[in-house]
Amino acid sequence: MTTTFKDASAQEIAQVMEKSWQAFLAYKKFSLKQRADFMRAIATELENIRARVIPVAMEETHLPEGRMNGELSRTIFQLNDYGKAAEEGSWLEARINTAGQDPSKPDLRKMLVPLGPVVVFGASNFPFAYSTAGGDTACAFAAGCPVVVKAHPAHAGTSEIVAEAIVKAAKDTGMPEGIFAHVHGASFETGKALVMHPLTKAVGFTGSLAGGRSLFDMAGQRKEPIPVFAEMGSVNPVFLFPEKLKQDGEAVAKTYAASITQGVGQFCTNPGLIFGVEGEDLQRFLGVLAGELQKVAPANMLHPGIAKAFWQKRAKALEQKDVHTEVAAAGEAEALQGVPTLASATATAFLNNPVLHQEVFGPYSLVIKCKDANEMLQAVLHTEGQLTSTLMATDDDMQKHPELVDAVQNLCGRLVMNGVPTGVEVCLAMQHGGPYPATTDSRFTSVGSDGIKRFARPMCFQNFSNHLLPEELQNANPLGIWRTVNDALTQSAL
Repeated sequence: MTTTFKDASAQEIAQVMEKSWQAFLAYKKFSLKQRADFMRAIATELENIRARVIPVAMEETHLPEGRMNGELSRTIFQLNDYGKAAEEGSWLEARINTAGQDPSKPDLRKMLVPLGPVVVFGASNFPFAYSTAGGDTACAFAAGCPVVVKAHPAHAGTSEIVAEAIVKAAKDTGMPEGIFAHVHGASFETGKALVMHPLTKAVGFTGSLAGGRSLFDMAGQRKEPIPVFAEMGSVNPVFLFPEKLKQDGEAVAKTYAASITQGVGQFCTNPGLIFGVEGEDLQRFLGVLAGELQKVAPANMLHPGIAKAFWQKRAKALEQKDVHTEVAAAGEAEALQGVPTLASATATAFLNNPVLHQEVFGPYSLVIKCKDANEMLQAVLHTEGQLTSTLMATDDDMQKHPELVDAVQNLCGRLVMNGVPTGVEVCLAMQHGGPYPATTDSRFTSVGSDGIKRFARPMCFQNFSNHLLPEELQNANPLGIWRTVNDALTQSAL
């Protein structure tokens, strides 16, 4: 049975933020190893609660056991991986320029230092990996920041169990009181109070464009504006090039049917737009894709709110002028279910109707029929920023259409060739972020240890005595980290 949690009051939030600030003053002085040990302890506790938390997560999200176990394992991996990166220290971007033999020059040493308390909003579609102990939380801890998590009300019980595991790990590793806090709040006011509190120094968010933009605007209206790192979804356009479509159109269609319906389409990297040039090859692709989608049964979505939004946005998209429905379930599906849906429209309709650009979160995709490559280019130039874009193309296709390839590259943070955008690898080379409205800051990623940098700022120390410097910048390099010394990357001591 789902447990109901009371929204945190303004007074409770104020107390939480004050404790978080006091924890920051202590935690920022903890060593990189201490941070890493804390994160590894959280990972261990998450493994310890696996048997207890998985059934709760399954009940709250309607996600299957295999998916839940896999996501929890990914969350554990993230904590260990980001902890290792924190300890290794290259993310600090330590820079040293010594005065040398010129007494008129200062000794300058720069590194990243933590921002302060970070508020993290749990995501609805990833109860582990993007929520209470997820990537934003792990990155903030690695950067030296305390974390205050606002649980997502759709899986509040899961979040509560995970929060208990973090608190235990904090106690076991001697972390300062207030290093982590967990609050509930289904109301808008709870989130607003957290963002607007003067001791909040950054926000991490994964969710809708409306939600992320609201937090971003609030943060900008503060007396002291703060960064909001919001990942707000994407339609992840796919561009079918002529030779590739002719050679492998049927296989590509089958591959994309699986991608569109994976997890009932509830991934921020779900391919919601597919562009191709009109002709027999595109029609054959469309026919195979439609046939494959019709084989996929409706399934329960994460929670009633997401299901309701899917049906409303789906209906709005399908009722637009010049939109042809290719696949849609007959009659009414159960209220909580998402049904595989495919539509098509001309590029002219896409260019003239902003509704066709909008994300329909769920198992939905829209095929855009272009007259030729030039019209496809025009469509690209009128497409908003994305997390991913995909080129289904041969090498010859790429060489014949360089302007189109360049334009697609400008859209996104991750450019995929001959693959699917669903599936986000946790590694240093991953970029999970893109131009607005995909995210509020395309310079950063929310996946991979480079995401640690979101919650830190550069600090330069000028003419400090060596023993007064942070260990990371001292002459002997006692931590053995990589540093750029007088413009040369090295691990050596000065």
